[in-house]
Amino acid sequence: MHLIPDRILTINLICSTFIFYIAAKIYILSKINELKPQIILIPILILHSFRHFGLMFLAKGATYPGMPPQFAYPAAIGDLLAAILAFLAIFATVNNLRVGRLLLWVFSIEGTIDLIVAITLATVYGAPDYMGAAYWIPAFWVPALLVSHYIVFIVLIRQSSTTFN
Repeated sequence: MHLIPDRILTINLICSTFIFYIAAKIYILSKINELKPQIILIPILILHSFRHFGLMFLAKGATYPGMPPQFAYPAAIGDLLAAILAFLAIFATVNNLRVGRLLLWVFSIEGTIDLIVAITLATVYGAPDYMGAAYWIPAFWVPALLVSHYIVFIVLIRQSSTTFN
């Protein structure tokens, strides 16, 4: 009886990721060869600049008492780092700077690893039981972030030049 309630967050995460992927396939991936990389990347970088919301895992009131620090601190700090990298990458990408490509790779690798580690730590330490108001982050936000990282990787791999012309 408790199997389903204990796995609701996992079900939400999987379903939301699938839905975001379908939307990405229809609206972005099907047009990836027609659009300039900046048209695709800038909105994604803006979205990821809001990853400072991951600090919510450290905020009283946003989570229930007992939130495992083994999950909360790595998730919060990893998200903050991803937000900073995304924000810096906006300016480099808009201005077509050579460092922009490197920043995009670093941002997307760090951001993806952060999400995978956070999902793993949340599972290992039972963090879903303490999510409280922060529940929307892994149920909605994380799937959008995962799919958008995938898109960034696709754009980077398809680009053969060092800048986005």
